[in-house]
Amino acid sequence: MDTALGNRLIELRARIVEAFDAGNWEELGLLTGASGLIARHPRLLRSLSWGDEDYAGNVLTVLRRIVEQDPRTLAVIESYLADHFPGDSTYVSAKPAERRITFSPYVFQVPDGYVELDMVAVMMPFTMEFRAIYDAITRATSECGLRSLRADDIWEDSTIVQDIFNLIFRAQVVVVDFTGKNPNVMYETGIAHTLGKHVVPIAQTLDDVPFDMRHHRVLKYLPNAEGLTKLSSNLATKLRQVSVGTPASPAPTMDQEDALPS
Repeated sequence: MDTALGNRLIELRARIVEAFDAGNWEELGLLTGASGLIARHPRLLRSLSWGDEDYAGNVLTVLRRIVEQDPRTLAVIESYLADHFPGDSTYVSAKPAERRITFSPYVFQVPDGYVELDMVAVMMPFTMEFRAIYDAITRATSECGLRSLRADDIWEDSTIVQDIFNLIFRAQVVVVDFTGKNPNVMYETGIAHTLGKHVVPIAQTLDDVPFDMRHHRVLKYLPNAEGLTKLSSNLATKLRQVSVGTPASPAPTMDQEDALPS
């Protein structure tokens, strides 16, 4: 699939996530001949009904399958959206919301472009002791057909905070390592949450995770060879659950001590 087509599908996904209900999916199925594909998908309508975090990923998976079966349906879908939900918008959030707001950040410049389908942003300290951890994260993303980037992997702007914002803006998932209670990581997590990204927290100890983040499932890891191997495996499982365009993973098999809900 070329980049242009991928961007069109991402934009369609955003508008569908924002506006569709089950009736719209039924109508789209009739128009595209994909009623069976939509009905048989194990998570699409269920995740829509329950507002689950994987809905956006399910939408893109179904859209891609419809268009791959018959490329002519892309124009049909775009026409349906134009007729029923007119208006242009760029959607950067990873999940649906009942209410959308428009804002203009004061500190950052909003970059041009789209959310990149295969992008995972990693927020962690840049010190050498985190290099092996970043390598473990990179192995997990590669296993899922994704790519990971830290702000120090790119050099696009004269200020590092703008590069960080650009990276979070472009990513569909943000992995944050709270180890050491790094204040920059805390700040970057707030940006990711404000932009509606899927945030996957990891840490060597739950004590480093902010109190108001502990209701999220945290992947705890040990910074040794065995621990980092387990981190890669557990993170890959999580990424398959929340990332668009990756195959669904089986039910998580993380050991109890490695997945620490509040």
